[in-house]
Amino acid sequence: MTIIVAGGGIAGLTFALTCHEIGEEVHVYEAASEIRSLGVGINLQPNAVRELYQLGLETDLREIGIEAEEWALFFYGAHPVWTEPRGTQAGYNWPQFSVHRGQFHLRLLDAVRARLGDDCVVSDARLTRFENHASGVTAHFTTSKGKTFTQEADLLVGADGIHSSVRQQMYPNQGDVHWGGAIMWRGVSRCAPPRTRNSFVLIGGIKQRFICYPVAPLDENGETTLNWIAELRPADVSAIDQSDWNKPAKPEVFMDEFLDWDFGWLNVPEIVSRAEGIWEFPMVDRDPIDRWAEGRAVLIGDAAHAMFPHGSGGATQAIVDGRVLGAAIKAVGPTKTALNVYEARLVKPIKELVLRNRGEGPMGVLFNIEERVAAGHSLGDAIDENEIASFMARYKEAAGFARDTLNATPAIIEG
Repeated sequence: MTIIVAGGGIAGLTFALTCHEIGEEVHVYEAASEIRSLGVGINLQPNAVRELYQLGLETDLREIGIEAEEWALFFYGAHPVWTEPRGTQAGYNWPQFSVHRGQFHLRLLDAVRARLGDDCVVSDARLTRFENHASGVTAHFTTSKGKTFTQEADLLVGADGIHSSVRQQMYPNQGDVHWGGAIMWRGVSRCAPPRTRNSFVLIGGIKQRFICYPVAPLDENGETTLNWIAELRPADVSAIDQSDWNKPAKPEVFMDEFLDWDFGWLNVPEIVSRAEGIWEFPMVDRDPIDRWAEGRAVLIGDAAHAMFPHGSGGATQAIVDGRVLGAAIKAVGPTKTALNVYEARLVKPIKELVLRNRGEGPMGVLFNIEERVAAGHSLGDAIDENEIASFMARYKEAAGFARDTLNATPAIIEG
Protein backbone atom coordinates (compact mmCIF):
# COMPACT_ATOMS: atom_id res chain seq x y z
CA MET A 1 0.00 0.00 0.00
CA THR A 2 1.02 3.60 -0.43
CA ILE A 3 -0.04 7.23 -0.11
CA ILE A 4 -1.80 8.86 -3.06
CA VAL A 5 -1.63 12.60 -3.63
CA ALA A 6 -4.23 14.24 -5.86
CA GLY A 7 -2.59 17.39 -7.18
CA GLY A 8 0.95 18.12 -8.32
CA GLY A 9 1.22 21.72 -7.18
CA ILE A 10 3.37 23.19 -4.42
CA ALA A 11 1.44 21.44 -1.65
CA GLY A 12 1.41 18.02 -3.30
CA LEU A 13 5.05 18.03 -4.38
CA THR A 14 6.35 19.29 -1.03
CA PHE A 15 4.38 16.56 0.71
CA ALA A 16 5.80 13.98 -1.72
CA LEU A 17 9.34 15.07 -0.80
CA THR A 18 8.34 14.80 2.86
CA CYS A 19 7.12 11.23 2.31
CA HIS A 20 10.47 10.37 0.76
CA GLU A 21 12.21 11.86 3.79
CA ILE A 22 10.20 9.78 6.28
CA GLY A 23 10.35 6.59 4.21
CA GLU A 24 6.76 6.36 2.95
CA GLU A 25 5.87 5.31 -0.59
CA VAL A 26 3.93 8.01 -2.42
CA HIS A 27 2.49 8.65 -5.88
CA VAL A 28 1.29 12.01 -7.20
CA TYR A 29 -1.55 12.32 -9.71
CA GLU A 30 -1.90 15.65 -11.51
CA ALA A 31 -4.94 16.63 -13.59
CA ALA A 32 -3.00 18.72 -16.11
CA SER A 33 -1.60 16.93 -19.13
CA GLU A 34 1.72 18.73 -18.63
CA ILE A 35 3.14 20.44 -15.56
CA ARG A 36 4.38 23.81 -16.80
CA SER A 37 5.82 26.99 -15.33
CA LEU A 38 2.72 29.01 -14.47
CA GLY A 39 1.91 31.96 -12.27
CA VAL A 40 3.80 35.01 -11.12
CA GLY A 41 5.52 35.92 -7.85
CA ILE A 42 5.09 34.41 -4.40
CA ASN A 43 6.73 34.98 -1.04
CA LEU A 44 7.93 32.12 1.14
CA GLN A 45 8.00 33.11 4.81
CA PRO A 46 10.79 31.89 7.14
CA ASN A 47 8.63 29.11 8.64
CA ALA A 48 8.32 27.57 5.17
CA VAL A 49 11.93 28.27 4.21
CA ARG A 50 13.12 26.37 7.29
CA GLU A 51 11.24 23.31 6.02
CA LEU A 52 12.53 23.70 2.46
CA TYR A 53 16.09 23.90 3.77
CA GLN A 54 15.54 20.65 5.66
CA LEU A 55 14.35 19.10 2.39
CA GLY A 56 17.66 20.09 0.79
CA LEU A 57 16.31 22.90 -1.40
CA GLU A 58 18.38 25.86 -0.19
CA THR A 59 20.53 25.92 -3.33
CA ASP A 60 17.44 25.90 -5.54
CA LEU A 61 15.92 28.83 -3.68
CA ARG A 62 19.10 30.86 -3.98
CA GLU A 63 19.43 30.12 -7.69
CA ILE A 64 15.89 31.15 -8.66
CA GLY A 65 14.85 33.58 -5.91
CA ILE A 66 16.03 36.46 -3.81
CA GLU A 67 16.03 37.09 -0.08
CA ALA A 68 13.47 39.65 1.05
CA GLU A 69 14.92 42.62 2.92
CA GLU A 70 12.01 44.92 3.68
CA TRP A 71 8.21 45.19 3.89
CA ALA A 72 7.14 48.77 3.13
CA LEU A 73 3.62 50.23 3.25
CA PHE A 74 2.81 53.65 1.75
CA PHE A 75 -0.49 55.53 1.88
CA TYR A 76 -1.78 56.90 -1.45
CA GLY A 77 1.19 58.63 -3.01
CA ALA A 78 4.64 58.31 -1.50
CA HIS A 79 3.63 58.78 2.13
CA PRO A 80 5.28 56.14 4.34
CA VAL A 81 3.05 54.35 6.84
CA TRP A 82 5.24 51.47 8.01
CA THR A 83 8.51 49.85 7.02
CA GLU A 84 10.21 46.89 8.66
CA PRO A 85 13.05 44.48 7.82
CA ARG A 86 12.23 40.93 6.80
CA GLY A 87 13.94 37.54 6.94
CA THR A 88 17.48 37.44 8.25
CA GLN A 89 17.52 41.24 8.16
CA ALA A 90 14.90 41.07 10.93
CA GLY A 91 16.79 38.49 12.99
CA TYR A 92 15.16 35.31 11.74
CA ASN A 93 17.31 32.20 11.53
CA TRP A 94 16.00 31.67 7.98
CA PRO A 95 15.36 34.10 5.12
CA GLN A 96 12.11 35.08 3.52
CA PHE A 97 12.39 34.31 -0.21
CA SER A 98 10.62 35.96 -3.12
CA VAL A 99 10.44 33.64 -6.13
CA HIS A 100 8.59 33.13 -9.38
CA ARG A 101 5.93 30.55 -8.60
CA GLY A 102 6.41 28.65 -11.86
CA GLN A 103 10.17 28.32 -11.45
CA PHE A 104 9.80 27.20 -7.84
CA HIS A 105 7.14 24.68 -8.85
CA LEU A 106 9.40 23.14 -11.49
CA ARG A 107 12.31 22.90 -9.03
CA LEU A 108 10.03 20.94 -6.68
CA LEU A 109 9.02 18.69 -9.57
CA ASP A 110 12.65 18.07 -10.53
CA ALA A 111 13.48 17.18 -6.92
CA VAL A 112 10.56 14.75 -6.67
CA ARG A 113 11.49 12.98 -9.89
CA ALA A 114 15.18 12.84 -8.97
CA ARG A 115 14.53 11.33 -5.55
CA LEU A 116 11.43 9.21 -6.13
CA GLY A 117 11.71 8.36 -9.82
CA ASP A 118 10.06 9.69 -12.96
CA ASP A 119 7.04 7.42 -12.55
CA CYS A 120 6.21 8.93 -9.16
CA VAL A 121 4.29 11.80 -10.80
CA VAL A 122 1.47 10.86 -13.18
CA SER A 123 0.00 13.68 -15.28
CA ASP A 124 -3.35 13.81 -17.10
CA ALA A 125 -5.03 12.06 -14.16
CA ARG A 126 -7.93 13.97 -12.61
CA LEU A 127 -9.40 12.58 -9.41
CA THR A 128 -13.16 12.22 -9.74
CA ARG A 129 -14.14 10.51 -6.48
CA PHE A 130 -12.87 8.32 -3.66
CA GLU A 131 -14.19 5.57 -1.42
CA ASN A 132 -13.13 4.95 2.16
CA HIS A 133 -12.69 1.41 3.46
CA ALA A 134 -11.81 0.07 6.87
CA SER A 135 -8.14 -0.30 6.01
CA GLY A 136 -7.62 2.01 3.05
CA VAL A 137 -9.07 4.20 0.33
CA THR A 138 -9.87 3.76 -3.37
CA ALA A 139 -9.23 6.74 -5.64
CA HIS A 140 -10.91 7.01 -9.05
CA PHE A 141 -9.22 8.96 -11.83
CA THR A 142 -10.01 9.94 -15.41
CA THR A 143 -7.80 11.20 -18.24
CA SER A 144 -8.50 13.99 -20.73
CA LYS A 145 -9.50 11.30 -23.25
CA GLY A 146 -12.05 9.77 -20.89
CA LYS A 147 -10.05 6.73 -19.79
CA THR A 148 -10.73 5.79 -16.17
CA PHE A 149 -8.65 3.89 -13.63
CA THR A 150 -8.49 3.32 -9.88
CA GLN A 151 -5.74 3.16 -7.29
CA GLU A 152 -5.75 1.69 -3.79
CA ALA A 153 -3.85 3.35 -0.96
CA ASP A 154 -3.51 3.73 2.78
CA LEU A 155 -4.25 7.46 2.52
CA LEU A 156 -5.50 9.94 -0.07
CA VAL A 157 -4.12 13.46 0.25
CA GLY A 158 -6.20 16.09 -1.53
CA ALA A 159 -3.76 18.74 -2.74
CA ASP A 160 -5.94 19.63 -5.72
CA GLY A 161 -6.38 23.34 -5.13
CA ILE A 162 -9.22 25.76 -4.59
CA HIS A 163 -11.55 23.70 -6.81
CA SER A 164 -10.62 20.45 -5.06
CA SER A 165 -12.57 17.34 -6.03
CA VAL A 166 -11.64 15.77 -2.70
CA ARG A 167 -13.10 18.70 -0.78
CA GLN A 168 -16.17 18.76 -3.04
CA GLN A 169 -16.93 15.15 -2.10
CA MET A 170 -16.43 15.94 1.60
CA TYR A 171 -18.58 19.08 1.35
CA PRO A 172 -21.02 18.61 -1.55
CA ASN A 173 -23.02 21.71 -0.55
CA GLN A 174 -20.07 24.07 -0.04
CA GLY A 175 -21.08 26.37 -2.88
CA ASP A 176 -18.83 28.49 -5.05
CA VAL A 177 -15.70 30.36 -4.05
CA HIS A 178 -16.10 33.56 -2.00
CA TRP A 179 -15.21 36.75 -3.88
CA GLY A 180 -14.21 39.70 -1.72
CA GLY A 181 -15.04 42.33 -4.34
CA ALA A 182 -11.50 43.12 -5.49
CA ILE A 183 -9.83 42.32 -8.80
CA MET A 184 -6.08 41.89 -9.20
CA TRP A 185 -4.20 42.37 -12.45
CA ARG A 186 -0.83 40.65 -12.13
CA GLY A 187 2.32 40.58 -14.19
CA VAL A 188 6.10 40.56 -14.15
CA SER A 189 8.29 43.25 -15.71
CA ARG A 190 12.02 43.56 -16.24
CA CYS A 191 13.12 46.74 -14.47
CA ALA A 192 15.07 48.15 -11.54
CA PRO A 193 13.68 47.33 -8.08
CA PRO A 194 12.26 50.14 -5.94
CA ARG A 195 13.90 51.10 -2.64
CA THR A 196 16.22 48.26 -1.53
CA ARG A 197 17.54 45.33 -3.55
CA ASN A 198 14.41 43.45 -2.51
CA SER A 199 11.61 45.44 -0.89
CA PHE A 200 7.99 44.32 -0.80
CA VAL A 201 6.28 47.64 -1.54
CA LEU A 202 2.58 48.41 -1.24
CA ILE A 203 1.20 51.80 -2.21
CA GLY A 204 -2.43 52.82 -1.84
CA GLY A 205 -5.25 51.99 0.52
CA ILE A 206 -8.28 49.77 0.86
CA LYS A 207 -9.97 50.56 -2.49
CA GLN A 208 -6.95 50.85 -4.76
CA ARG A 209 -3.37 49.68 -4.42
CA PHE A 210 -0.23 48.69 -6.27
CA ILE A 211 2.13 46.03 -4.92
CA CYS A 212 5.52 45.04 -6.28
CA TYR A 213 8.58 43.03 -5.28
CA PRO A 214 11.51 41.38 -7.09
CA VAL A 215 11.45 37.62 -7.63
CA ALA A 216 14.93 37.13 -9.11
CA PRO A 217 18.50 38.28 -8.44
CA LEU A 218 19.71 41.52 -10.02
CA ASP A 219 21.43 41.30 -13.40
CA GLU A 220 24.54 43.21 -14.51
CA ASN A 221 22.33 46.18 -15.47
CA GLY A 222 20.80 46.42 -12.00
CA GLU A 223 17.45 45.11 -13.19
CA THR A 224 15.34 42.26 -11.87
CA THR A 225 12.12 40.42 -12.64
CA LEU A 226 9.65 42.58 -10.73
CA ASN A 227 6.39 40.93 -9.75
CA TRP A 228 3.53 43.43 -9.53
CA ILE A 229 -0.16 43.55 -8.68
CA ALA A 230 -2.62 46.34 -9.53
CA GLU A 231 -5.76 45.99 -7.41
CA LEU A 232 -9.13 47.74 -7.66
CA ARG A 233 -12.59 47.34 -6.16
CA PRO A 234 -15.05 48.08 -8.99
CA ALA A 235 -18.13 50.08 -7.97
CA ASP A 236 -20.30 48.43 -10.62
CA VAL A 237 -19.99 44.73 -9.81
CA SER A 238 -22.64 43.85 -12.39
CA ALA A 239 -20.23 44.88 -15.15
CA ILE A 240 -17.65 42.31 -14.09
CA ASP A 241 -17.55 38.94 -15.84
CA GLN A 242 -17.30 36.68 -12.80
CA SER A 243 -17.27 33.52 -14.92
CA ASP A 244 -13.90 34.10 -16.58
CA TRP A 245 -11.10 34.55 -14.08
CA ASN A 246 -7.35 34.00 -14.45
CA LYS A 247 -7.43 35.27 -18.02
CA PRO A 248 -5.04 37.36 -20.10
CA ALA A 249 -5.78 41.09 -19.81
CA LYS A 250 -4.80 44.40 -21.40
CA PRO A 251 -3.47 47.34 -19.36
CA GLU A 252 -6.19 49.67 -20.63
CA VAL A 253 -8.72 47.67 -18.58
CA PHE A 254 -7.34 49.08 -15.32
CA MET A 255 -4.58 51.62 -16.03
CA ASP A 256 -6.82 54.72 -16.17
CA GLU A 257 -6.83 54.58 -12.36
CA PHE A 258 -3.03 54.42 -12.17
CA LEU A 259 -1.89 56.83 -14.89
CA ASP A 260 -0.72 59.47 -12.40
CA TRP A 261 0.97 57.01 -10.06
CA ASP A 262 4.53 58.15 -10.75
CA PHE A 263 6.24 58.87 -7.45
CA GLY A 264 9.77 59.35 -8.77
CA TRP A 265 11.25 56.35 -7.00
CA LEU A 266 8.43 54.14 -8.35
CA ASN A 267 6.67 54.67 -11.69
CA VAL A 268 3.60 52.43 -12.01
CA PRO A 269 2.81 53.21 -15.69
CA GLU A 270 6.42 52.46 -16.65
CA ILE A 271 6.46 49.16 -14.75
CA VAL A 272 3.18 48.00 -16.30
CA SER A 273 4.33 49.06 -19.79
CA ARG A 274 7.22 46.58 -19.49
CA ALA A 275 5.00 43.64 -18.56
CA GLU A 276 5.77 40.32 -20.21
CA GLY A 277 2.08 39.48 -19.83
CA ILE A 278 -0.88 40.52 -17.69
CA TRP A 279 -3.46 38.25 -16.08
CA GLU A 280 -6.70 39.02 -14.30
CA PHE A 281 -7.45 37.30 -11.00
CA PRO A 282 -10.28 37.61 -8.50
CA MET A 283 -9.62 38.12 -4.82
CA VAL A 284 -11.21 34.79 -3.83
CA ASP A 285 -11.06 32.33 -0.98
CA ARG A 286 -13.32 29.68 0.51
CA ASP A 287 -15.24 29.72 3.76
CA PRO A 288 -13.25 27.96 6.49
CA ILE A 289 -14.26 24.40 7.36
CA ASP A 290 -14.05 22.56 10.69
CA ARG A 291 -12.57 19.30 9.44
CA TRP A 292 -10.03 18.50 6.77
CA ALA A 293 -10.24 14.70 6.96
CA GLU A 294 -12.88 12.12 6.16
CA GLY A 295 -11.92 8.53 6.84
CA ARG A 296 -8.56 8.07 5.14
CA ALA A 297 -8.79 11.15 2.91
CA VAL A 298 -7.36 14.51 3.96
CA LEU A 299 -6.92 18.03 2.56
CA ILE A 300 -3.80 20.19 2.41
CA GLY A 301 -2.95 23.54 0.84
CA ASP A 302 -5.63 25.53 -0.98
CA ALA A 303 -7.92 22.49 -0.95
CA ALA A 304 -8.07 22.87 2.83
CA HIS A 305 -7.86 26.63 3.27
CA ALA A 306 -7.76 28.82 0.16
CA MET A 307 -7.15 32.35 1.46
CA PHE A 308 -6.78 35.89 0.20
CA PRO A 309 -3.12 36.61 -0.67
CA HIS A 310 -2.81 39.63 1.62
CA GLY A 311 -0.29 38.03 3.94
CA SER A 312 1.67 36.12 1.28
CA GLY A 313 0.68 32.97 3.13
CA GLY A 314 -0.82 30.59 0.58
CA ALA A 315 2.33 28.81 -0.57
CA THR A 316 3.90 29.09 2.87
CA GLN A 317 0.99 27.37 4.59
CA ALA A 318 0.79 24.70 1.87
CA ILE A 319 4.40 23.76 2.64
CA VAL A 320 3.80 23.78 6.39
CA ASP A 321 0.68 21.61 5.94
CA GLY A 322 2.66 18.90 4.21
CA ARG A 323 5.33 18.95 6.88
CA VAL A 324 2.85 18.75 9.77
CA LEU A 325 1.01 15.89 8.06
CA GLY A 326 4.33 14.18 7.40
CA ALA A 327 5.35 14.49 11.05
CA ALA A 328 2.08 12.90 12.14
CA ILE A 329 2.52 10.02 9.68
CA LYS A 330 6.10 9.52 10.83
CA ALA A 331 4.88 9.28 14.43
CA VAL A 332 1.91 6.90 14.01
CA GLY A 333 2.06 5.64 10.42
CA PRO A 334 -0.29 6.32 7.47
CA THR A 335 -3.44 5.97 9.57
CA LYS A 336 -6.60 7.85 10.46
CA THR A 337 -4.93 8.71 13.75
CA ALA A 338 -2.26 10.64 11.86
CA LEU A 339 -4.95 12.64 10.09
CA ASN A 340 -6.58 13.44 13.44
CA VAL A 341 -3.25 14.67 14.83
CA TYR A 342 -2.73 16.87 11.77
CA GLU A 343 -6.22 18.36 12.02
CA ALA A 344 -5.90 19.02 15.73
CA ARG A 345 -2.75 21.06 15.17
CA LEU A 346 -3.82 23.20 12.22
CA VAL A 347 -7.56 23.50 11.60
CA LYS A 348 -8.41 26.07 14.27
CA PRO A 349 -5.44 28.47 13.81
CA ILE A 350 -5.66 28.36 10.02
CA LYS A 351 -9.40 28.99 10.12
CA GLU A 352 -8.60 32.15 12.06
CA LEU A 353 -5.86 33.07 9.56
CA VAL A 354 -8.26 32.76 6.61
CA LEU A 355 -10.63 35.19 8.33
CA ARG A 356 -7.77 37.56 9.20
CA ASN A 357 -6.83 37.69 5.53
CA ARG A 358 -10.43 38.55 4.66
CA GLY A 359 -9.84 41.55 6.87
CA GLU A 360 -6.88 42.57 4.66
CA GLY A 361 -4.27 40.64 6.66
CA PRO A 362 -1.26 42.83 7.55
CA MET A 363 -2.70 45.55 5.31
CA GLY A 364 -5.65 45.89 7.68
CA VAL A 365 -3.73 48.68 9.42
CA LEU A 366 -4.99 50.90 6.61
CA PHE A 367 -8.61 50.77 7.82
CA ASN A 368 -8.00 52.95 10.89
CA ILE A 369 -5.70 55.26 8.98
CA GLU A 370 -8.22 55.86 6.20
CA GLU A 371 -11.03 56.47 8.70
CA ARG A 372 -8.93 59.05 10.57
CA VAL A 373 -7.85 60.83 7.39
CA ALA A 374 -11.46 60.89 6.16
CA ALA A 375 -12.47 62.45 9.51
CA GLY A 376 -10.04 65.31 8.90
CA HIS A 377 -6.87 64.18 10.66
CA SER A 378 -3.52 64.70 9.00
CA LEU A 379 -1.75 61.57 7.82
CA GLY A 380 0.88 62.05 10.51
CA ASP A 381 -1.77 62.17 13.23
CA ALA A 382 -3.61 59.19 11.69
CA ILE A 383 -0.57 56.92 11.95
CA ASP A 384 -0.07 55.32 15.37
CA GLU A 385 3.22 53.41 15.20
CA ASN A 386 2.56 51.48 18.43
CA GLU A 387 -0.82 50.41 17.10
CA ILE A 388 0.72 49.24 13.83
CA ALA A 389 3.57 47.39 15.54
CA SER A 390 1.08 45.51 17.72
CA PHE A 391 -1.12 44.74 14.70
CA MET A 392 1.80 43.38 12.71
CA ALA A 393 3.05 41.27 15.63
CA ARG A 394 -0.38 39.68 16.06
CA TYR A 395 -0.56 38.84 12.37
CA LYS A 396 2.85 37.17 12.34
CA GLU A 397 1.92 35.10 15.37
CA ALA A 398 -1.33 33.99 13.71
CA ALA A 399 0.48 33.15 10.46
CA GLY A 400 3.15 31.09 12.23
CA PHE A 401 6.20 33.27 11.63
CA ALA A 402 6.58 35.34 14.79
CA ARG A 403 10.36 35.66 14.93
CA ASP A 404 11.21 34.71 18.50
CA THR A 405 8.69 31.86 18.57
CA LEU A 406 9.89 30.43 15.28
CA ASN A 407 13.59 30.75 16.10
CA ALA A 408 13.07 28.85 19.37
CA THR A 409 10.86 26.11 17.90
CA PRO A 410 12.36 22.79 16.72
CA ALA A 411 11.86 21.75 13.11
CA ILE A 412 8.49 20.15 12.37
CA ILE A 413 10.23 16.88 11.41
CA GLU A 414 13.38 16.47 13.41
CA GLY A 415 16.16 14.56 11.71
